[in-house]
Amino acid sequence: MPRCQMAMIGAVIVASAWLAPAGLQAEIYQYVGPNGTISLTNVPSDARYRKIEVESARFHSILSERELEPLIKRHSSQQQLHPALIRAVIKAESNFDPKARSPRNAQGLMQLIPETSIRFNVKSPYDPVQNVRGGLSYLRWLLAYFEGDVALVAAAYNAGEQTVNRYQGVPPYAETRAYVKRVRQLYKQKEHPYDARVTEPSAGLLRARAANTR
Repeated sequence: MPRCQMAMIGAVIVASAWLAPAGLQAEIYQYVGPNGTISLTNVPSDARYRKIEVESARFHSILSERELEPLIKRHSSQQQLHPALIRAVIKAESNFDPKARSPRNAQGLMQLIPETSIRFNVKSPYDPVQNVRGGLSYLRWLLAYFEGDVALVAAAYNAGEQTVNRYQGVPPYAETRAYVKRVRQLYKQKEHPYDARVTEPSAGLLRARAANTR
């Protein structure tokens, strides 16, 4: 088969996989470029392509940390976020699966719910570049809102900032507490630098601090 440009044959490959008999798996290879663009082919011409499995019932692939590293580094610099925190959130959210979707319709690598996608202008939440940009914009906002408190930021990313405000701390939800613990295991720092110009701090956080100093 003549070698074709990846962007042109990706859709053909996926369609072929869907039309294959039940249980049949196609040999497809994937490469993630420096800008996060995913290229697919069944005739790899570069050693950087790696084989993925495509079942006829579902097209699915998980990216490695190495494949995402250029994207993480670029947005780390742009958003002024530590790469280790970015990796921790992506790992906890989707385990590096760009096609992940939760029962609550959270989507992509950083599991953006539709409201968050709209809020941060993400048009295609399953596009790794857009998803990471939107997720990190939210993360940067939360860091300013909770003044760099990693536990509160993680809790808010999972349960929403208003829920954290209501409880004036990490909510008593098993899922949220397990999520915060997971992020803290992967990112060891209790605090992260933040840009106070991004937003005003949480009024609930300020009230809780005031109460603790009485």
